Amino acid sequence: MDLVIEPADFGDARLTAFLRAHLDDLAPTAPTESQHALSLAELDNPSIRVWVVRHRSSIAATGALAKVSPSHEEVKSMRTDPELRGRGIARSLLEHMVADARSRGITRVSLETGSMEFFAPARRLYTWFGFVPCPPFGDYRPDPNSVFMTMPLD
Repeated sequence: MDLVIEPADFGDARLTAFLRAHLDDLAPTAPTESQHALSLAELDNPSIRVWVVRHRSSIAATGALAKVSPSHEEVKSMRTDPELRGRGIARSLLEHMVADARSRGITRVSLETGSMEFFAPARRLYTWFGFVPCPPFGDYRPDPNSVFMTMPLD
């Protein structure tokens, strides 16, 4: 599959639509207080690195790394176009993101994802990649709707 991973262009209307679809997909999965996805405005922040994966001229996936501390970052906004899931796109993007974090001296990457069945494929990907369960980190609190995972980059 011909994929290009590049920094997100927040002026691209296709990115806006893709991220809106991400939030719409997540909305029915948990109560509002248990939803931790960032809006487009929150993602467009110098402390957050956002990438898109392009397949031909379409956005196939998005992913971001947000600072938790100077040496710890969080995976945010991972989404693959539903029609392209199961083709290794998310794995390629996650590899790119972790390599980027390592190259900048980040020593830990963590994430929060849902505990519901909807998120089972994401949890399998993160586990396959080497993430392990951990307690809540950063500003998170224990939540039965959340699963917290982490991976050292040593």
